[in-house]
Amino acid sequence: MDSPKLRQLRKALRIKPQIASKTPYKPIETLDDHALFMRSVQGVKPLQNKQYSHPKPEVSPWPRKQHAEHLSPLDDMTDFWPWDELAPGEELLYSKPGQKLDTLKRLRKGQWPTTAHLDLHGLSSDEARMSVTRFLQSANAAGLRCVCIVHGKGMGSKNGEPILKQKLKNWLAQRDEVLAFCQAPQRVGGGGAVLVLIRTRRE
Repeated sequence: MDSPKLRQLRKALRIKPQIASKTPYKPIETLDDHALFMRSVQGVKPLQNKQYSHPKPEVSPWPRKQHAEHLSPLDDMTDFWPWDELAPGEELLYSKPGQKLDTLKRLRKGQWPTTAHLDLHGLSSDEARMSVTRFLQSANAAGLRCVCIVHGKGMGSKNGEPILKQKLKNWLAQRDEVLAFCQAPQRVGGGGAVLVLIRTRRE
């Protein structure tokens, strides 16, 4: 015979579970940007003073780069350039990074005709630097491709050393107009002159 507890269990199993009443569907409310903004600022009190004083920007510890038109020609090329000193008789030879490997070879062979000359004989260091700056600027503006600068062989210096030769090497390496330079061939000055390849507007 079934016990009373077993009958109660059977009775409980026969009871069907109640189906949960379905929640009526409520469409999602769609609001435009303006309505959403107005809802988000509900309760916000407007400022009495409508003008806001923005704080001044902090001054950078790094100096701002001066515009080229405000630079003096003497400030554009420094003598203090991290180059080794030229050995006696050493040729001037330089090519900026990114140039083709045969640029210097072509320059030394004279594949670009020389279209302008600058002679630095008798000039002081500052006078020569200013002359070189103006000469390169004019050559670049005129679209000249290759120019020659005569710096001399130092015969008139105290130690017989070409002082301007070393300085010119440093100056030219700092100029944006200069792509490469090398010692000039004998017919246009040899060890006392340098051929300079000028950047064009396309480069």
